[in-house]
Amino acid sequence: MTLRLERDGPVARLLIDRPARRNAMTQAMWETLPVLVGEAMADDAIRVLILASATPGLFCAGADIDEFAACSGDPEWRFANQTAIRTTQYALAHADKPVIAAIDGDCVGGGCGLAIACDLRIASPAARLGITPAKLGIVYSLFDTKLLVDLVGPARAKRILFTGALHDADTALAIGLIDQIAADPLAEADALARTIAANAQHSVRSSKAIIRRILDGQADDDEGTLALFRDAFTLPDFAEGVSAFRAKRKPDFGG
Repeated sequence: MTLRLERDGPVARLLIDRPARRNAMTQAMWETLPVLVGEAMADDAIRVLILASATPGLFCAGADIDEFAACSGDPEWRFANQTAIRTTQYALAHADKPVIAAIDGDCVGGGCGLAIACDLRIASPAARLGITPAKLGIVYSLFDTKLLVDLVGPARAKRILFTGALHDADTALAIGLIDQIAADPLAEADALARTIAANAQHSVRSSKAIIRRILDGQADDDEGTLALFRDAFTLPDFAEGVSAFRAKRKPDFGG
């Protein structure tokens, strides 16, 4: 099993488990990953998803180059591969619930594409990140490239893509490619996930949805975003939040 979903209360971990190939992604893995994301989103008990490697010291070396070499001459395979990669990144970027990438070791090519599709990225000091189509003579899609531009800006994105260079954790943090460095990124991601899971989920998910709309080009409110503001006052989370604030206690957002 090269991918699996593990549940631990309100937090789930989507683990990449192909250490012999540095967690390189095959076509079957690209097709499976969004299915597992969908399972996590459909499970009401899960509030936050962590994407990580099952093996410490690894994240993902990208697409399986041997499979690329063997199959890339087939136009149907190329179309299926492009579709599967886009579907995976779209599933992560548009997931209803927050998704955190815990990065340890190399996070390269398609592996970095997975990480930048997540909401937050925590990396170990040993992490190396790079997006390397220029090293292989391939071109990434607009959606994939936009995820990078949204994080680091167009000039940094150009440098990353034009050079194909690998960036250490300190550099990745400085340019906004990751959000945090931690000695144990999976443990830190779990702690952050549980902090998020303890908050009002309507607030968390609505905030994510609004930010996604902004990144997708929306510049002003519409009836849907205005309704998110108005309707929040009618929900149990608002009543619990106000009650807890007045009583000077920790809120319990069970709903």
